[in-house]
Amino acid sequence: MKFLVAALVAAIVLLQYRLWVSDEGMREVWHLEQAVEAQRAGNAALAERNAQVRAEVADLKHGLTALEERARNDLGMVAANETFYQVVDATHRTPDGASTTPESMQASTKP
Repeated sequence: MKFLVAALVAAIVLLQYRLWVSDEGMREVWHLEQAVEAQRAGNAALAERNAQVRAEVADLKHGLTALEERARNDLGMVAANETFYQVVDATHRTPDGASTTPESMQASTKP
């Protein structure tokens, strides 16, 4: 009878060891649960982005303001009744990388 009890206790200890310590046990379950949560968070972010893209596509298909905004930003569109102004920075770069201002360029061109 003592042999049977000892065998059952050994079996229980061995099964508990496999359950809690081995790579196929609860440790693996915890890692998989963390991976699933990370994937769910990533999927939620992608679903949000997809909703934004769907809304933008619908706006581009049906609304002219979004299409005009896209053409202005991406293609430089100017309407027929508008005047285009381009503002240039006063600082110029020389081929050697030095920064010059218009005043210093005038002073350097004078004999």
